[in-house]
Amino acid sequence: MAAATLSYDAGPDDLWVGTEVLRTYTGDGAQQAVTDLRTFIDRCPTVVVSSNPGIGDSYHFAVAPGPPLGDDSTQVSCSATSDSDTLECDSLLVRIGTTLVVVQEQGNDPGGDKYLTPLAEAALHRYQATGS
Repeated sequence: MAAATLSYDAGPDDLWVGTEVLRTYTGDGAQQAVTDLRTFIDRCPTVVVSSNPGIGDSYHFAVAPGPPLGDDSTQVSCSATSDSDTLECDSLLVRIGTTLVVVQEQGNDPGGDKYLTPLAEAALHRYQATGS
């Protein structure tokens, strides 16, 4: 598994931070991993954490089809809410055969997911050109 931290200066007061992960599976492991994630989120779309009151008290997840990339793509939307603050940590998973390319934003303000598709496209093209 390979991983990299990404950052993008989105404006004078904003810094978008994300992670790119490349993971290769055997057999149908990549397809099964995406299926399992979709099933898990469908069963448990909300998580409430009571051990840290006031810090990310509830997390809401949703799964939607991603953009037409690779053999399959899935967008996972996540929002963490604490009092009146909301942060997003959305992800885009792109499956290419036995490999998953995942681009994930890390606790950004709402609307930061607009960077996921261009970064996933760049990661996918690099993977297809270099194998890494």
